[in-house]
Amino acid sequence: MTMTAEIPLRNIWLLMLYASDLYHLPQIRKTGVEDNPEDLPDLIAELLCDSVEGRLRMNLTASYRDQNRTLTRVRGRVMLLETERKRLLDKGTIACRFEELTIDTPRNRFVLAAMEKCLRRVSSRELAGRCRKNIGALRTQGVSGKGVLKSDVTLNQFTRNDAHDRIMVAASRFAHDMLIPNESAGNFQVNEPGREERWLRSLFEKAVGGFYRVSATPLGWKVTPGKWLNWDIEERSDRIDELLPKMKTDIYLEHVGQSRRIIIDTKFTNILKAGHYREKSIRSGYMYQIYAYIQSQKTGQANMECNSEGILLHPAVGLDLNESVRIQGSNYRFATVDLSQDTNSIRDRLNSFL
Repeated sequence: MTMTAEIPLRNIWLLMLYASDLYHLPQIRKTGVEDNPEDLPDLIAELLCDSVEGRLRMNLTASYRDQNRTLTRVRGRVMLLETERKRLLDKGTIACRFEELTIDTPRNRFVLAAMEKCLRRVSSRELAGRCRKNIGALRTQGVSGKGVLKSDVTLNQFTRNDAHDRIMVAASRFAHDMLIPNESAGNFQVNEPGREERWLRSLFEKAVGGFYRVSATPLGWKVTPGKWLNWDIEERSDRIDELLPKMKTDIYLEHVGQSRRIIIDTKFTNILKAGHYREKSIRSGYMYQIYAYIQSQKTGQANMECNSEGILLHPAVGLDLNESVRIQGSNYRFATVDLSQDTNSIRDRLNSFL
């Protein structure tokens, strides 16, 4: 696709859904939002309101936080150096370090910030009212507006005792990621060079990986986004390990029962370019890269050798390319996903590679 192509906004929402933690939860897929991604902002706000209101009825999850405070009585551990340096005993006080149970946790602050973002984006007055009410309730309970990094709040941090926060946090992460373009026509304009293009490149890769983790795993596939590959080294010199380039795939799928392995490398450039002696050709550097990925993994896995497949996958607008070739016992496919098509077409194209 050209870097100035317009992608329908509904498909930007669809990619964001596939790339999110929320898509992995069965509750969100039952809503049918995958077929109507333009409803995502209001749906996320409604889901977040429902989960926050449920947590407020049951009490928000609290956790212990380290505190350093000057007190009139001993609590926890005494900080002797600070007490002596500031001559606190002369004032009848003492410096202490202790743990305090609080609901002003990074997780709850993250949810509060997400609710504030939803308030600015929802189209429903009813939902806006619910957002305001929940923001007030969170602040009344003691949740502050202090910022927190998204990387500090993940779905991997939940224990059995606070698993009920999972949907609330997943919805909050999506709310923080949501992007509202300025174009009134409902398209997202990709400019080159710029932050939007880099964001879309990363989004497309995460979306493809997230889609396969949900759709392919039940079919027996093991899906690994961002898998590091090793070279098939037979002999080595002393310093070669420092000099060999590393290999990291975008999406790695393996099905033991079918003896198949698929390595997908996503790109965000035109899949074709002008050749020296012909009008169009596949970019040679990308071809060499996917070839190296496949060939380097053959030895030691004979049962997979004849069923190794490499896919170069590019987003496109108005271009339908799906060509394949078999080289040295392995299949290679060069394909596009047309982001101007409807949801079913995008989904069918991704599923067709399996």
